[in-house]
Amino acid sequence: MRFVLVLASVLVLASCQQNANKNAKVPAAAGMVSESLDSTQFTTIQWLDSVKEYGKITEGQKLEVLFRFKNTGDKPLIIESVRPSCGCTVADPPKEPIAAGAEGEIKGSFDSNGKNGQQHKTIYVYANTKGRQNHELTFTVDVQKKQ
Repeated sequence: MRFVLVLASVLVLASCQQNANKNAKVPAAAGMVSESLDSTQFTTIQWLDSVKEYGKITEGQKLEVLFRFKNTGDKPLIIESVRPSCGCTVADPPKEPIAAGAEGEIKGSFDSNGKNGQQHKTIYVYANTKGRQNHELTFTVDVQKKQ
């Protein structure tokens, strides 16, 4: 009986340690600094346009969205993740780091199929930036019902 109790205790402790190791690296999408971002390598970003108004489109159209930025710091800018607020919008981060002083862009696409009226969408960007690593890009579009 004592052996079973000791064995069960060891298994529980091992399981807890394994779960702690799994949770040690929190993904960037959760809004936490990931281990790959070293604060000594943080830089600054200037959004050349972080809010866009696209006017009217017809339901079913796909709208290409574009947000420009500049690395105003002295370290390479790494866009670690880009996460749209809903499934009707997709966006991709730049594949390579943006050099100090250089400009870059976040491209996305909004699918208006099944949508109508004023649409307000957000794209969340996570980068190695000083102060805060989470940034919000927003756009609005007025989707007109098909005739």
